Amino acid sequence: MIDKLTIIGVGLIGSSLSLALKQAGAVGQVTGFGRNQQNLARGVELGVLDNFADSIEASVSDADVIVVAVPLGAMRQVFTALKPAIKQGAIITDVGSAKGSVVTAARAELGALFPRFVPGHPIAGTEKSGVEAGFASLYQKRRVIMTPLPQTDQDAISVIDEMWRHCGSIIEYLSVEHHDKVLAATSHLPHMLAYALVHQLSNLNDHEEIFRYASGGFRDFTRIASSDPVMWRDVCISNGDALVNLIEQYQQELDRVKAAINAEDADELLRLFGRAKSERDSLIGNC
Repeated sequence: MIDKLTIIGVGLIGSSLSLALKQAGAVGQVTGFGRNQQNLARGVELGVLDNFADSIEASVSDADVIVVAVPLGAMRQVFTALKPAIKQGAIITDVGSAKGSVVTAARAELGALFPRFVPGHPIAGTEKSGVEAGFASLYQKRRVIMTPLPQTDQDAISVIDEMWRHCGSIIEYLSVEHHDKVLAATSHLPHMLAYALVHQLSNLNDHEEIFRYASGGFRDFTRIASSDPVMWRDVCISNGDALVNLIEQYQQELDRVKAAINAEDADELLRLFGRAKSERDSLIGNC
C-alpha cells in the first residue's frame, strides 16, 4: 500500500489512477498539484483527491510515490521543481506516451535521484480531459508499459509495478527505444491521421454538410481528433523521428492506392484491401 501518493497534473490519467487505487484500498492519502485550482478543488469534491497543494514543493515533500502526469513538454520543468523537495526514498514515475524525451529530462534534472525514477506509460485513455473525466475502471485489463533503465532501483520498479496491478492493469516491459517505435505506429500516427483528416475536411467549402452526414465509421475514426491538442503537440515534438518516418511510409501507401485508382486497377485495389483486412482480422479481431 502507498501511504501518500502525489499526482502532478490531475487529468483523466491521474484522476483515474487515484480512483482505481482508492477502490482497491491500495493508497492512503492522495494529494494533487496542477495549474488549475478549480480543477483541483473539483477533484476534492469528487473524492479523487484528499487535498491539493499550491506548489510542487509542498505537494511532494512527504510523498512516498510521485506520479508526473503533465504534458511531455512540461516534464523537465516538473523534475527540476520537485528535486529539492522530495523526501529520501521517494519514488517518481510518469505516464508520458513518449519515453525517450522523458528519460532524457529526468536524467538531466534528477541527478542522484534518477535511480528512483521509473518511467511508465499506461495504454489507456479517452478523448476526454480534466479531473471529471476520470473513472476507476479505466485501467482494467489495459496494458501499462514500464521502461526502466539498467540503473533504476529494483525496489522502485516493484512498487510501481504493484501500483498498476492494483488498478487491474497488465504490465509489460520494453526498452525506451522500442516503446517509442511501437507507440509511434499504434498511437501517435493514428492521432496524426485523424487530426489531418478533420483539418482537411474542415477547409472544404461544404464542410458543414460533410460533417452533418458523417457516418459512424467517420465518427469512430476521427474521435481521437477531440483529444488534448497540447498533449499531442508535445508527442509530435518528443517522438518526432519515429513519427516522421511512419508518416513518410504512410504517404507511400496512399500513393499506391491513388495510383491504383487512377489506373482503374481493380485487382490491385482488391489485393491491398484484402491484405489489410486479413492482417487486421488475424492480429486484432473484431474489437
